[in-house]
Order: sequence, then C-alpha cells, then structure tokens
Amino acid sequence: MAILFQSVIESAGDDLLRVATHAQGPQGSLPITAEMLRNAPSGNLFGLTQNAGMGWDPARVLDPEFLILSTHGGLRAQDGSPIALGFHSGHWEVGLLVAEAARELKAQHAVPFAGACTDPCDGRTQGTTGMMDSLPYRNDAAMVLRRLMRSLPTRKGVLGVATCDKGLPAMMMALASSGALPAVLVPGGVTLLPDEGEDAGKVQTIGARFAQEQITLEYAAEMGCRACASPGGGCQFLGTAATSQVVGEALGLSLPHTALAPSGHAIWLDAAKRSARAILRMHELGLGVRDVLTPAALRNAMVLHAAFGGSTNLLLHIPAIAFHAGLRRPTVDDWAAINREVPRLVDALPNGPRGFGTVQVFLAGAVPEVMLHLRAAGLLDTSAKTVSGESLDASLDWWRQSERRSALRRELRDRDNIDPDEVIMSPDRARSRGLTSTVCFPAGNLAPEGSVIKSTAIDASLIGNENVYRHRGPARVFTTEEAAIEAIKSGRVGHGDVVVLICGGPKGAGMQETYQVTSALKMLPHCKHVAVITDARFSGVSTGACIGHVSPEALAGGPIGRVLDGDLIEIIIDRTRLVGSVNLIGDSAGEFTAEEGVRRLAERSPREDLRPHPDLPDDTRLWAALVHASGGVWGGCVYDTDMILAALDPATT
Repeated sequence: MAILFQSVIESAGDDLLRVATHAQGPQGSLPITAEMLRNAPSGNLFGLTQNAGMGWDPARVLDPEFLILSTHGGLRAQDGSPIALGFHSGHWEVGLLVAEAARELKAQHAVPFAGACTDPCDGRTQGTTGMMDSLPYRNDAAMVLRRLMRSLPTRKGVLGVATCDKGLPAMMMALASSGALPAVLVPGGVTLLPDEGEDAGKVQTIGARFAQEQITLEYAAEMGCRACASPGGGCQFLGTAATSQVVGEALGLSLPHTALAPSGHAIWLDAAKRSARAILRMHELGLGVRDVLTPAALRNAMVLHAAFGGSTNLLLHIPAIAFHAGLRRPTVDDWAAINREVPRLVDALPNGPRGFGTVQVFLAGAVPEVMLHLRAAGLLDTSAKTVSGESLDASLDWWRQSERRSALRRELRDRDNIDPDEVIMSPDRARSRGLTSTVCFPAGNLAPEGSVIKSTAIDASLIGNENVYRHRGPARVFTTEEAAIEAIKSGRVGHGDVVVLICGGPKGAGMQETYQVTSALKMLPHCKHVAVITDARFSGVSTGACIGHVSPEALAGGPIGRVLDGDLIEIIIDRTRLVGSVNLIGDSAGEFTAEEGVRRLAERSPREDLRPHPDLPDDTRLWAALVHASGGVWGGCVYDTDMILAALDPATT
C-alpha cells in the first residue's frame, strides 16, 4: 500500500488543535525544611519538584530513593502482545521484573526510580557486521549504567535487572563499582524448551544444514519458528547468558536460587520482589557492594564457572567485574588452577552428556545445589557475604532443608521424568558419568600468550588414549568469517583440515563471536574431523575442537598472522590434566619440531592480507586501542584509565 504525502504531514481531527498552555499542577506541598533550603544542593530540591510533577505523592517524596536499572527492550501491550519488538527475547519481559521490584519498594515506603540501557543479541548478529559492536557494547553499556547511577546522587542503592550475553556482564560491571552503597542483581531468567523441536543453539545451524541438504526448507521453517518456546528469558543452553546469571549468584550479587528461573513465571517475579526487600535490608545493615564483592566471592564465582562448565566468554567478563570492584583481575594461571581442581558437576546443553535445558537445571537446584556439593568438597569460601545480608553458609543451610528445594526437584521428576541428581551430580557420580573439567588453556608457538578451548565440547569419538585429543592437519587460512563460512558450506573445508581464522580479534573485528563457523562444523558430518584456531572468540554454545582467544592476535603481531595455507599444525589437548598446545610443526619443505617452528615463524613476515575488516566501525577501532592499553583480552577487555593515560603520556606516571 502506498503511503501518501498528505498522510505523512497531517492528520484530521479538531482535537489535535486544542493545545493547553497552563495546568493546575500537583496539589499539596513538599515536606521540605528551612535547613534543606539553606544547605541542600539545588538539584536535590528540584528533584523533589520533578518527583511530584510525575505524580508521586508529595508527602512521600522524602522516602529513601532506590534506582532500578534494566536492559529492557521492546514495547509490550498490557496483554503481552508486541507493539515494538526488542532486540531479543531475553530482555522482552524484564520490564515485568522492574515493575514487581518497584511495587515492593513503594510498599516498603521507598521511592523507586527506573532507567534502562537495552542490549543487543549475539544470536541476531552472528555472521553480520553487528557482531563487531558486541563486545565493545559491553564496555559502553557499563559506562552508561554507571553514569545513570551517578546521575541520581540521592540514591541509597541500585537494583540491576538483566539477562543476556552483554547486558548482564555490563550490569555486573556497573553494580561492582557501587562501593559503600548496596546493589542487588536480579537475573532475567531463561526461556522454556519447545515441546518438540530444537533449542535456540541448534536452530542457529539451519542455514548450514540446508546448504548441505541435511534438512528441508519446510523443516527449517518449522524449527526456526518454535525454538524460542516462550516469549522471554535467555537461551535454553549454558551459554554466556545463562553462565553470567550463574556467576552473578555465585558472586553473592543475587539472592540464592534466582539464576536460571523461567521467565514469566510466578517464581521468577517473586525473585524481583524479594530482591527489593534485600536491598532495603542491606541499606538497614549498612552493607555495600564492597562487603559482597571480595576476593573470596571472586574465587567462588570462578569455582562455580568450572563446576557448571560455563561459557568461555566469562574469561572476559569475570576479570572485568573484578576490575570495577577494585579487585585483582584473575590471570590465565588462576583460571587453569581452578579448572584443574574443581570437578564439573552439571549436565547441561551444550556440554552433555545428555544435555539438559537451563530450566531443568533450575528445577534441579541450580547454583545452591551445586554449591552444596562444592561446600562438602571444601572448594568454596562460605564465609563470603551475600546480598541477603548473611553469609553464603547461611544461604546454603537454608537451601539444604528448604521446602522450595524438595518441591522443585520433585516437580522435575513428575513433569519431565528426570532425576535431578542426573542433572546436578555429586563429584563421584560425575566421574562415573565421564564428566570432565571444561576449560583448557593451550599455549604453543602459535599462541605464545595463551588461548582457550572448551575441551568437553570436543566430539568424544575423537578422544584417544588417556583422554587426549590429538589432531594434525593442513592450515586453511581465512581473514574474514564470511570467507570461512562460505568455504565450509560449499564443502571446500574437509577431513583433517585446520581452519585458521585470523583478523577476528579486537583490532581486526572487535573480537567477534564466530558461532556460525563452529556450529556448522559440528552439524556437518564431513567436518567432524576439522579443528579451528582463531584470535576471535566463540559462543558459549560452541562445540568441537575450537581454540579461540589466540594471543597475541594477528594484527598485534601474533605468530598466528604468519600461518600459510598448507602449513602443518598440531593440536594436543589433555582433557584430564587440562594442558594443551597448538603448534606449527611443518611447511612445504617438511616437518619440524615445535621449537623449530618458533624460529621459522619469527623469520616470516606477517601475511600481506592482514587488515581489519573493511566494515570495522571507528567506535570499535577506538575500543580495541583502549583495551589493548588496558591489559588486552586476558585483562578482561576493560578501560583501565591509569594504564591508558600512561600510554598516552608516559610523563604522567
């Protein structure tokens, strides 16, 4: 239908032309005192005027003020139907949590304020130039959220409501900076599994599978329609969104058993109400974020990350949270030590072996249930304070004997015929089921500063004696994700190859997430024996022999930027000892040792085709320069002001 010029510039109706110039204004008077008029900043006084102007009872404007920040996106009608869509289902319903928390604050004689900084979706931007803004967005959002917090100088505390891959880490980074003021994180929950169909991780491979004639157009259309089975919440697998919720609770920033709640349910809404009470209690007790985010809490979060087998993207986010809390950022050695010490206890998508959905993990007990096992094994510091106002020990004592625990575990048995002890296992049962620790940090002549692989994601049939994965193959080098995925879909990557995807790090493409590459390799049978190494990063749901975060990145002079097509690469991953290597061991002249590979790589010039992606935004180029000066990938990709200023002007240090 054509839209006519007249309909754009004018609408009919006399009521449109009746415009008032004055209004009576709120009735009553502000409860201000002479002392306030003499000594309070003018902004505080004018703020009270605005509060009354927005309809707040003037007699209640001096109640304590609390800010609720969220990543809400989209616009819903009262019946939940869409007026304008959000970027993703994860933030589609979090406004309901904001409203529930606000109602409780008001009922408890506090003044709630609400603001939002919405977030993008890594699933929506996979394989597009939008991915180049994904990780940089996290820093920008954290900065905006901190500015919003400081822009309400009369706040007594902040509730943060967030769900997904970048909005939730950004929210935790912002809340971590609250210092003496209380802050509570309200996880936005997860979506439900479809009754029949594919989860939101698997469904992202329909393009690659259709290209290889594995599925029909009709099947792809049907599965694509139903994968997000309920309208709100993060994805059904233990990707970055779900792992971030787990980490937030493990840090003590969220109330016990709030991570991974099903979006839209009464138990999910109740978490927001209780979180509002928690921040009021913290205020009464004089507790601030600095009392919660301690070195013990940080280590607990890393322990839970290992026990859940969480997304490797948290290797970027936990150091960033630590930085903003004023804590020492964990190193690669810290991560490696914890992953060697802590057993994986959770069987969840995408790790398996059976692969339960996140809502099923919630019913099995989620974070506190895993913590009970870890406490018994002596792997947690349960003296750490939480936003409940009590110690982690007290929370776990409550959980162990709670009716909530027994009722929800019973619900999982009755509804899905699943034994909760098969979802969250004791260390002994986990060992008997073959669960191994998740994250390994290979080094070698192609990754002298380290790399990361989710070793549990390697196809079990490829694991050899003593639980070791070994792969030797020729390099197939690509400088863009687009070129790599086209080669994979067209069958030009085959058995035994090593895909070397470079120029994907911060300087090249904003450290893009390359899930469409890894998922295609998983789903295409002829690519089962293909490995990937890249200076980019992976989705939390990525599977296969995928080595990411290779450092230094190609455009920062890393040796991965000197690899040539046909070079022989060897990958070794010991899944028991959690050690690994990725080395150049041959070229057109023949094979050689890894030590000789160091010399030969040093003698080579960088590839002539190394360059940033042509669509890399200037904003992301600036972000890459700032995070490089601030400790880079292993430092959490933060903005360290002191380090940046020192780099700009060494005379200032």
